Amino acid sequence: MTIDSDKLKKAFRHLQAQQANLRVMQERPELSDLDREAIAESVIQRFEVCYDTLWKDLRRYLIENLGLPAVPNAPKPLFKLAGQHDLLPSPVETWLGYADARTSTTHDYSGDKAQAALGEVESFIGDVTMLLQKLHP
Repeated sequence: MTIDSDKLKKAFRHLQAQQANLRVMQERPELSDLDREAIAESVIQRFEVCYDTLWKDLRRYLIENLGLPAVPNAPKPLFKLAGQHDLLPSPVETWLGYADARTSTTHDYSGDKAQAALGEVESFIGDVTMLLQKLHP
């Protein structure tokens, strides 16, 4: 069965685009501090949307494609279950780290938590790319 992942793919494209903006913003002296902060905040928000959409799509995949009867409705136990079924392209601990990064940024896009979340985005993008290829060949 094919899971409709259009919302996830759109969220992922937006995350990739904003992450690209973040990478090149140091080369753009015309940007104000407010502009730079807005780009960083946008990356975090795009990460949150992509992450939330991803774990919900992964849940549907486990139910509809693998026929698992008891699938958790929370990210961390869901990632553990997906790991048990060899769906994740990186260790479960990595995905649990993404979950922690997502939780830590709720309503706080500044300071150490934001920097930690921004530090996870590049590897998250790589893992999502591989996961999408696995779920939607």
